[in-house]
Amino acid sequence: MRKNSIKNTRINGEVLKELSSIIRNEVKDPRIAPMTSVVSVEVAPDLKTCKAYISVLGDEKEARDTLAGLQSAEGYIRRQLAAGVNLRNTPEIKFILDQSIAYGVSMTKLIDDVMRDMNREGKELDDESAD
Repeated sequence: MRKNSIKNTRINGEVLKELSSIIRNEVKDPRIAPMTSVVSVEVAPDLKTCKAYISVLGDEKEARDTLAGLQSAEGYIRRQLAAGVNLRNTPEIKFILDQSIAYGVSMTKLIDDVMRDMNREGKELDDESAD
């Protein structure tokens, strides 16, 4: 199976959906932040490994704790994944912290700050020209 085949894309989607459900509803580790989401999943074509990109809404400590909690519960999550998704092999899951959502939020804030400064400067110029 090729990496970008339709079958691989479909498997990625199913694993993503099931993994999100397992983390949200079944894992009871207190280290895992309540605002944890699975951003994307890449299952290898041989179905042996899986990279799960996790996003945590919170500070850096919450993100590290969540990653540690998920890594310690990897065996349980893998067992639940095997029960929920019918695959020949249940992939070994590697959790990777994804900072793209936090990066997007910070960039939006920076853009908003620049636009606010530009509007303020434009109003000051209008006030000066009116005098």
